[in-house]
Amino acid sequence: QEMMMRSALLLAAAASASALHLGGAPQGGLATAKLQARGTGALLRSAMPLKVAELEHIKGGAPAAADEKASPLKLMLLILGWYIGNTAYNVYNKKACALIHAHWTVAFAQLVVGVVWTLFLWVPGIRKTPILSMADIKSLAPIGLFAASAHGGSVLAMGAGAVSFAQIVKAAEPVYVALLCLLVPPVEVKSALAYAMLMVIVGGVGLACVKEGKGVDINMMAFGWASFANLAAALKGKLGKDVSHHLKSLVATNNMSVANTYAVMNMLSAAWTLIVVILAEGSTLKAEWAHATAKVAGSEIIKNVVLSGFFFYLYNELAFLFLAEVGPVTSSVMNTAKRVIVIIACAIIFGEKMDRNAKLGAAVAVGGVFLYSLAEEADKKAKAAAAKVKVAAK
Repeated sequence: QEMMMRSALLLAAAASASALHLGGAPQGGLATAKLQARGTGALLRSAMPLKVAELEHIKGGAPAAADEKASPLKLMLLILGWYIGNTAYNVYNKKACALIHAHWTVAFAQLVVGVVWTLFLWVPGIRKTPILSMADIKSLAPIGLFAASAHGGSVLAMGAGAVSFAQIVKAAEPVYVALLCLLVPPVEVKSALAYAMLMVIVGGVGLACVKEGKGVDINMMAFGWASFANLAAALKGKLGKDVSHHLKSLVATNNMSVANTYAVMNMLSAAWTLIVVILAEGSTLKAEWAHATAKVAGSEIIKNVVLSGFFFYLYNELAFLFLAEVGPVTSSVMNTAKRVIVIIACAIIFGEKMDRNAKLGAAVAVGGVFLYSLAEEADKKAKAAAAKVKVAAK
């Protein structure tokens, strides 16, 4: 385990370094590091296309040209860091949750690690500090709430049961997205093929819940929290897409690069999660800490919480950077591969027994997610082509 931790830290550091240094030299000089506020009028006076903004490298230098593409080496290192970080996060998160039964507190502490890392980059000017008005922060606050709910739900799901099972249930997130697209304006209707793939996902998750010789056997706590996380993530994507895209499109004037967008969202998530901690665990936290440290050293708990927080922030930021550089099909392939790796790695590390139905259900669910992504992308292209024809006809 110690060797795995050292290897993961080294590889993650290499990937993070690649994100910091590949793709252009940083700007000279150090920027001041105060979270600045300004009027919305100033924000609207200067805009930049989102595609250009998304190509800005992590260190906050000038945005790259719109047609500049990341090198294969940079993409490879970003993927490596993303996958290692995601797997390591799931491992250390499970260990932390097993050591102390204060899982909202664990989720909050993980987010705080990311906040500390962000301030470490902002304060000395290593990365430009975002310039946001109070109106911008208010528009982002609900998205932060959904992000906090998605993270907290995931932590509680993996704390309540097998990591592999929670990951299988979380693969059903596209089902929630599709339902919200029908219920929440603006209404989006998917293609028949996309809806068919959703049935495949549901079937895979259902199959994983059927144990050989036992019938349906569901850890309802893990299933419930994973489903809660799926709903929150779907709401975040549906309701927050336009807001975050708008702010990122103004990167020339507000410094809301891809990395900074995630950093701000992480801070808002931490603030919302703190409220839940106070309400749900504040009165019992001291007693729970005493109970936990009676069985294991407090330093062991802190180590696992800090490492899970570090890897959580690392893999999310590297994933944001990678997905901003590639197309939707590549994103789907990499996301699918990532979930498979996490399920297999955690099943091995924690000795989680997966019977034939669980393995087959996981394969069907994850495969369904990939096929759904392809069907959705084909649907978008078809709609875009139809819109062009309609415009040309006028």
